Amino acid sequence: MKTNPDSLPLAPAALLPYRRDCRDLSEWPERWMAKTRIFRPGEDSSNTHALPPSPRRVRPVEKNIQNHVDNMWLLGGEIIRDVNEEPRLRKVAAEQLVRNVIHEDGGPLIHNGWEDEQRSFDSTCRKFYRFLTQPRH
Repeated sequence: MKTNPDSLPLAPAALLPYRRDCRDLSEWPERWMAKTRIFRPGEDSSNTHALPPSPRRVRPVEKNIQNHVDNMWLLGGEIIRDVNEEPRLRKVAAEQLVRNVIHEDGGPLIHNGWEDEQRSFDSTCRKFYRFLTQPRH
């Protein structure tokens, strides 16, 4: 079986205990859909509606993990904002959109965010960047 070297890596075994706390993350693309479709990468997003509700919190979780989950949702919102503002991005693969906005120093500047929110967001984006760029065995 061939693998694409640019595709997102699978979750390392060390992260498996946390998957139960982040289970709605796997539903992320669908959760960003309103009553009518918002968009899928490569599709027209002319029928955009309001942003989705924030992820549901099934049970209390460690604050740090929940902050990272919330920041990943925020990252998705910023990417969607970019795609809606720049129609040429609609043809770019989702993985490339993510790789275009995160880097070793953090993530994109969040709209209408406070300084402490940006710091937290950048921390998550730095960790995500390191995860995506770590050597694979």
